[in-house]
Amino acid sequence: MRASTFPVNRVVSRSQFIFVFLFLLAITSVGLAADKWKPLKKDGIHDPSNPAIKVLQEPADALSVLQTDTVGNNVDWARTLDYGFIEPLGSLENDYEPEILETTVLMRNTMPMRYVRFPHKTHTQWMSCETCHDSIFIAKEHANPINMGEILNGEYCGICHGAVSFPLTECDRCHNTDSSTVPKEPTASAGDGSQ
Repeated sequence: MRASTFPVNRVVSRSQFIFVFLFLLAITSVGLAADKWKPLKKDGIHDPSNPAIKVLQEPADALSVLQTDTVGNNVDWARTLDYGFIEPLGSLENDYEPEILETTVLMRNTMPMRYVRFPHKTHTQWMSCETCHDSIFIAKEHANPINMGEILNGEYCGICHGAVSFPLTECDRCHNTDSSTVPKEPTASAGDGSQ
């Protein structure tokens, strides 16, 4: 019987493993990035026989240079903006400078799901406060009876999420805060009118 010359017990160093892993990841991601966006002729939206399709930019050409995502149109628009890849206009006339707010709102009435931490900054980088207040949300604590039924029906957050922002199937994007990491709300004292 002939002995095998294959090094069965060869030990791979950590750096070799990391190199091979990163190499395979890079090769895979290049192929995946091209598959994220269908060509216009095959997207089921554009008429492939229309000669005007030749003047349109292919989604893969336009979007693959941006920060990718795994949902929606496969672009993480918030990270793309944070990294400076895009600079949206404040208005069509470019005469509006957005007021970017750093405040967050913590929504605790979300059981059994994790709390929702709503970052104003992510939203006010794209639109003015008047876009949402007071037509969609009343700018007062506990004044908005938000629930998933309403959101799924296109109310509150559902006006944008699922339409122009990431879809509602991405639960962890909004339900992002474990209740054990947040201090408890102070309890109301007797006679202060709280219920």
